[in-house]
Amino acid sequence: MNNSQKSYRQILKATSLFGGVQVISILAGVLRSKFAAIFIGVSGIGLLGILNATLNLIVGVSKLGLDASSIKEIAFINKSEDLKVVSKTIYVLKRLLWLTGLIGALLTIALSSVLSEMAFHSKDHTFSFIWIAVAVFFKQLTYGELAILQGLRLLKKLALVNLYGSVISVLIAVPLYYIFGIDGIVPTIVLSAFLGYLIANRFSISFKNENESLSLKQIISEGKPMLKLGVTLSISGLITLLVAYVIQLYITNTGGLTEVGYYNAGIIIINSYVGIIFQSMSKDYFPRLAEVVNDLNKVGEIVTQQATIALLLVTPIIIIFTGFSQYLISILYSSAFLPTAVFLNVAITGIVFKAVSWSMGYVIIAHGHAKIFIKTAIAFNCFLLVINMLSYSAYGLEGLGVSFVVYYCIHFIVIGIIMKKYYAFVFSKAFFKTFFLCLVMVFITFSITSIEGGGAKIVLLTLVIISSILFTLYKLNKVTDLKTILKNKYRK
Repeated sequence: MNNSQKSYRQILKATSLFGGVQVISILAGVLRSKFAAIFIGVSGIGLLGILNATLNLIVGVSKLGLDASSIKEIAFINKSEDLKVVSKTIYVLKRLLWLTGLIGALLTIALSSVLSEMAFHSKDHTFSFIWIAVAVFFKQLTYGELAILQGLRLLKKLALVNLYGSVISVLIAVPLYYIFGIDGIVPTIVLSAFLGYLIANRFSISFKNENESLSLKQIISEGKPMLKLGVTLSISGLITLLVAYVIQLYITNTGGLTEVGYYNAGIIIINSYVGIIFQSMSKDYFPRLAEVVNDLNKVGEIVTQQATIALLLVTPIIIIFTGFSQYLISILYSSAFLPTAVFLNVAITGIVFKAVSWSMGYVIIAHGHAKIFIKTAIAFNCFLLVINMLSYSAYGLEGLGVSFVVYYCIHFIVIGIIMKKYYAFVFSKAFFKTFFLCLVMVFITFSITSIEGGGAKIVLLTLVIISSILFTLYKLNKVTDLKTILKNKYRK
């Protein structure tokens, strides 16, 4: 087995590990969404979306990007196997997140009435935002614990934290929604954040010298590398969350809470159910990339391998969701959410472009090139905001779907140009051949969905799904010797 096969197998192994966890997380999410649809309705899901968007926005600001920058720092230092330096970095990270968590919580409380006014044009939800402050604090601490596990590449522990967190969230949400209806939304958010932290802390890594006392000045001084990159990532994350928040507010003001409920349902499907591949891969991909960041040839190999696996795995999922979106929406939510299909069927086709640009984008972060990252983040998010608002204003939910495809396509092209200019990286012809075939299958599926008549449509969709799965298995076997892996698993 050559080095290339070993690397492909490592990607597949990490993806399968977290993929299994994500499947359980998805099932948990399905239950959560299903019961939410029943007990709090479309308007309740719209309210839940706005509160979660606000929570994520505040956390995105106050954590200063430390969760992402610390992964890079810990992974790079961990390669040297100097436990003293690693433990000191972890100690500094934890102290910084306690500090930023407290600041974030206090700011949320101080601005609670303002946040209520901005989101709902009234102060009726002021106490909701005061309680959200508790979730802000524990969310930040949880992100720190997860970053440590990811940076050290303790993937099994990281997987268990995600697994238990998903199960607990269902056990909290269902009874609270059932008993309190819409009034159970805030308690669900707060309790989920608190218990999520307890679970992450249970699996946390401790070192003997982690209790070494440092002053605030020393902590900030030691944490400068993480803070420098972290602030850049934080600004980028803030812009992304702000754009998502403004889009939701725009839809709410233009079309109402019901319309934003449809939009949120589609976004959840794209980011959680289809996005299972990206979530699973990122756990191992970023720290692995950070370890070899000074070797451009090695970086290029890893990016190509990651993009190839991402494409092969995500294509059949996109095709299944595109072809049978109405059935899946009814299962995941309820028939009341069927208008979501108008947005979903179009937007989801853009994920093919995202699979590739996502793989390339991590290189900029791994290198710590703050200026390039922040410039592209601002430009892309401004473009996304404008095109989404214009598209929704003109064509409603279907227009939003088109705007997402255009955005992902432009993102793919621009990131490719940046990779060539700054990192001397270009995908091979063999990769583009795979990319083109995946793209063709996705667009064929989208075209079939416009056919009227159930029988012929289902037959054609089934053929495309089978073809995409066979193509994925063929290519995976070619790069990883999948047959041997499966044989060995069967023998065990």
